[in-house]
Amino acid sequence: MKSTPFTERHIALGAKMAEFAGFNMPISYSGINDEHNTVRKNAGVFDVSHMGEFILKGDNALALIQRVTSNDASKIAAGKAQYSCLTNAAGGIVDDLIVYCIEENNVYMLVVNASNIEKDWDWISKHNTGNVEMHNISDKTCLLAIQGPNATKILQPLTDIDILNMKYYTFVKGKFAGVDNVLISATGYTGSGGIEIYFEDKDDNANQVWNKIFEGGSAQGLKPIGLAARDTLRLEMGYCLYGNDIDDTTTPLEAGLGWITKFTKDFTARNILEKQKAEGIKQKLVGLEMIDKGIPRHDYEIQNKDGEVIGRVTSGTQAPTLQKAIAMGYANKDYSKHGTEIYIKIRDKALLAKVVKMPFE
Repeated sequence: MKSTPFTERHIALGAKMAEFAGFNMPISYSGINDEHNTVRKNAGVFDVSHMGEFILKGDNALALIQRVTSNDASKIAAGKAQYSCLTNAAGGIVDDLIVYCIEENNVYMLVVNASNIEKDWDWISKHNTGNVEMHNISDKTCLLAIQGPNATKILQPLTDIDILNMKYYTFVKGKFAGVDNVLISATGYTGSGGIEIYFEDKDDNANQVWNKIFEGGSAQGLKPIGLAARDTLRLEMGYCLYGNDIDDTTTPLEAGLGWITKFTKDFTARNILEKQKAEGIKQKLVGLEMIDKGIPRHDYEIQNKDGEVIGRVTSGTQAPTLQKAIAMGYANKDYSKHGTEIYIKIRDKALLAKVVKMPFE
């Protein structure tokens, strides 16, 4: 298993560790509910250094990004970021990612999922016909996500950059916790606000940044948070997890990602997705809330009242903030309307649930 620059920290703090995407990662520290509520109400720190980062440079960098991603990257200026996805030849999703515009039309950073680093690199390289300079900086990049309503207030003393007033999906480079050239981004995957910080893993940067964050933050209730709470936080918001809710066989339109699928430019699978949009999708990713008592889990069957299988659960949990069982799953389009009652097969029993809007309430 691979380690992040913070792995020994997690072990020393008593985190429950497990393999995730080939990395030895912290799953939980004080428990899922406590960590989840810490982020929702205050602030927490996630080590997400396992994520992948690619730098694309050159006159044809934007053209390459436009060719392989579904969103329109020409709309983002320097200092702005954009959520997007890579689409394959069949219209499926190679990965979801964030595109950072470092220098307009010339330098970009793509942040991809840890499990897809090699696959994404090969896919983008395959379409690099314009001699775009590509650098995989994943192994030398530290990434911490400090999330929660009080995150920026707690961290502001560590930088001269005005992080309190950063707009969503913008970023700035500068000094943070005494380390130069840190990319501070107003992004995250929890729905609770905060920032993500990228910096090079060299000298004693990792220790310095971690120590500075907790020296000032611990007294204000800042805690390290594991991947289990990250999963429940993103699920309450209806955010997709690659490998569960989206993959190579699901299209952006089926996954409710039509808003990042722009037909104003040419990209891989554009024709297939345009056809699917015109003809209508046959399945749709929906939010589900249990009515009967039970917790839905990945791959459980979704049924209609006659017991016919009409879909499957992709992610499910007992939501700590909402205090009820929720799930996401693909259902036949005829059963995707909000308020529709369906059944989820849990331990050989068909338990009643209903389709609801996301984010969950």
